[in-house]
Amino acid sequence: MVEIIQKFFRFAGEENHKKFRLSIFLGLVQAIFDALKIPAIANMVKAMLSGTVTGKDIWISFGIMVVSIAGAGLAKSKATMLQTEGGYGTCALKRVEIAEHMRYLPMGYFNKNSLGQITSVTTNVMENLENVATRVIMLVCEGLLTTGVIILMLLFFDYRISLVLFAGLCVFLFANNSLQNAAGKMADQKINADEKIVEKVMEYLQGMAEVKAYHLSGKKSRELNEAISVNVKVNTDMEMVLVPKMAVQNLVSKLTGVAMVLFSCMFYVNGTMDELTTIIMVISAFIVYASLETAGNYSALLRVVDLSVDRAQEILDLPQMDISGKEIIPKTHDISTENIEFSYDTRKIIDDISLNIPEHTTTAIVGPSGGGKTTLVNLLARFWDVDQGTVKLDGTDVKTYDMDSLMSNFSFVFQNVYLFHDTIANNIRFGNPDASMDDVIAAAKKACCHDFIMELENGYETMIGEGGASLSGGEKQRISIARAMMKDAPVIFLDEATANVDPENENELMKAIESLTKEKTVIMIAHRLKTVEHADQIFVIDQGKIVQKGTHKELMQQEGIYKNFIGERKEAVSWKMKV
Repeated sequence: MVEIIQKFFRFAGEENHKKFRLSIFLGLVQAIFDALKIPAIANMVKAMLSGTVTGKDIWISFGIMVVSIAGAGLAKSKATMLQTEGGYGTCALKRVEIAEHMRYLPMGYFNKNSLGQITSVTTNVMENLENVATRVIMLVCEGLLTTGVIILMLLFFDYRISLVLFAGLCVFLFANNSLQNAAGKMADQKINADEKIVEKVMEYLQGMAEVKAYHLSGKKSRELNEAISVNVKVNTDMEMVLVPKMAVQNLVSKLTGVAMVLFSCMFYVNGTMDELTTIIMVISAFIVYASLETAGNYSALLRVVDLSVDRAQEILDLPQMDISGKEIIPKTHDISTENIEFSYDTRKIIDDISLNIPEHTTTAIVGPSGGGKTTLVNLLARFWDVDQGTVKLDGTDVKTYDMDSLMSNFSFVFQNVYLFHDTIANNIRFGNPDASMDDVIAAAKKACCHDFIMELENGYETMIGEGGASLSGGEKQRISIARAMMKDAPVIFLDEATANVDPENENELMKAIESLTKEKTVIMIAHRLKTVEHADQIFVIDQGKIVQKGTHKELMQQEGIYKNFIGERKEAVSWKMKV
């Protein structure tokens, strides 16, 4: 129990840790004020037993009780506020920390790991920590602290009952340890089941078009229903395991109170305890029972807190790419590679590639699907680190650059554009968060998207759906180009930027790309003839190697993949359906 609490406090960070430590101290203060009820009652009972109740006795007891209630209330109020601030502060800090940490993870991590797992950690797990963890930890601490203070308080009345209470507390902690162990075995299953539900819900929603188009609703619904059923079973099994152990724990706390009453009565009968002390011991037994019950009822959730911290920490412990380089401003934007190699697990994707891309030139990368084009571009942009060889910008290994200073040289327009659930203006501003509205409009005009934006109900302040769901493919592409223009980086990466664009938007998009890439170093993955034929150089990638390189004219004079590739594209363009 103590280890879990300490782990959570370390996870919370120094600033929030201070708030939790102070709240526990205030919990001790509250316990002391609560315990003052005992001498207040003792004073009044003593006067009643003597048959000489005076106004002084009443006012003394009343004063002590007022101090007890007021002090406990103020301490509890301040402790609760600190707990709330610490809980929400911890989770807000960790969400940002996780987001920042993931920025510097290799892109391969996101290919190998479920988006549902990441989402579950940043939502369900963090919600457990901010809403459950702080209350659980503080209520458990509060219950145990109150019990500890009462044990000390009873020493002043009768050490024998204090020892009975201490023995009961030891048995209670033994029963609680059994509960903790059982909860620990079930907590992992619970969090896994929660992650699975998030994963299946997201998969179902994101693939809704395919579900409808291919009549997969039955299958996908079954998968989602199975995940829900498993979650229900896991939670039910957890309750079935924990409830009997919680009952035993509560029985121990009740029997502790019963033992205190029984021994007090025995001592009174045999004449070794006076009437006043006996009454005080009986009253204390009920206070102790309430304190232990509070600690016990919530302690079962400590293992969930423990595992939640572990899940969040797993992401924070993932090895980042080496980002400890220098802030370097390159004099040129020549890009080169020397004998680079890269593998996914044991499968080699890039095999001994060396190339040179002079600044202010356009380089096209083409080749069959699965040949390594996208992987090569990801290595050039340092989305991954090479296994062997070096990638250089201005003759300096990209690993020598600080990651942020390196990325400041690059802009990207991807095939699958992602726009955030925000206004169009803010989506464009992601390229330059401090840009004025005039700058946003200027970039939109260059990207040929100003006209369609102005036709929207709220113009640039129109909220677009998550992922840009409310816009067409061509419109999203042009907004992403405007975003890249706002960044105005000297190196532009285009990954199949026109692949999914309809003919009506293609001319507008090509104008936007031409404006974006003017006087830039351009590296593009492309399949369309009009996109690659004017490139300064073309690299043909197949099975992780450069199998051809040259200009369009040079490569058309060679037999090989490129000439066949262009022939197939021409044939596809000229294809017509016979009616």
